[in-house]
Amino acid sequence: MRLVFALVVALAACSPAPAPPGSPLGLPALAVPEDNPQTAPKVALGRKLFFDRRLSPNNTMSCAMCHVPEQGFTAHELATSVGVEGRSVRRNAPTLLNVAWQERLFHDGREFSLEDQVWGPLLAGNEMGNPSIGFVIERLRGLEDYRGLFEAAFGGRGVSGERLGRAIAAYERTLVAGASRFDRWRYGGEANALSETERRGFELFSSKARCAACHALGAKHALFTDHGFHNTGVGWRRTFETAEHTRVEIAPGVHAELDRRTVESFSEPPAKDLGRYEITLEPKDRWAYKTPSLRNVALTAPYMHDGSLPTLEAVIEFYDRGGLDNPGKSPLLAPLGLSPQDKAALAAFLRALTGAGIEVLVAEARATPIGQ
Repeated sequence: MRLVFALVVALAACSPAPAPPGSPLGLPALAVPEDNPQTAPKVALGRKLFFDRRLSPNNTMSCAMCHVPEQGFTAHELATSVGVEGRSVRRNAPTLLNVAWQERLFHDGREFSLEDQVWGPLLAGNEMGNPSIGFVIERLRGLEDYRGLFEAAFGGRGVSGERLGRAIAAYERTLVAGASRFDRWRYGGEANALSETERRGFELFSSKARCAACHALGAKHALFTDHGFHNTGVGWRRTFETAEHTRVEIAPGVHAELDRRTVESFSEPPAKDLGRYEITLEPKDRWAYKTPSLRNVALTAPYMHDGSLPTLEAVIEFYDRGGLDNPGKSPLLAPLGLSPQDKAALAAFLRALTGAGIEVLVAEARATPIGQ
């Protein structure tokens, strides 16, 4: 048995390491941490962990339950996520497409690295619900189908919290989608890659509609974000308005709309969401949230940190009105006076930001069984 295990580790160590995910047209070079290089065994292990529901105490929740490959690595059906045992989560699940380029993670920017970010959902009581890092590690050590996988991915070293984070981060760095039709037009010199309406939408995006003030792009590549935090009024509205009904999960995959008073009779009401302020405690950061990238935005509805806007058209209408007035609203927001034709052109442009190869990422995600 020891000889077989030694051979597995040796072969994994000799396997050629895959190059870091390249930079498709329109995306900048990707920096991979020196202490967590991409290797085939590590990416495969990270993928297995990402989809494994056994990483939750009752075997019902995995990372992929909220970041569904077929739904742009987010979840279309839910405005805000639903965690273990149907517990409500305050915020919408952000897409993981191109997450490797994000400077700050989560809507409030509380983490800086994918390796560290992993443990937020794993330990959150209303997400995957694990009581401790040790609980997760001991569970993995007891699963037969993980025997040897950590050792193969990490040079003979076994399961640990740090290595779990590194494996999932390595998989997430493969979720790359660039070379959109917009990229081919702007960075690839294909004059006909965009329609006249889409080109008009980009002109508006960069000028009258003022989108590029936050969703920035450069001469050689575009992430469509300033990596900053802004108060648009959505969080402020959420704080002072209470919906009469809420969505709960009554069984895995089975949801129901219930009266909020009924829900609060057996669970605590959700805490108010103050955005970036909860991290910095700076008054200027109340109801400010991270500027998301707009790449692949046509695939990632619903929108805003709380999933309150269901379509791209609804988002455009919201910004055309200048957001929602409140004491800390960003000075970048003001009524735009867009015509119906302008709004249609903007929506067309945004749909041209969908990257190439996403169907391959989805197929690879579902290619291998995870385990029982």
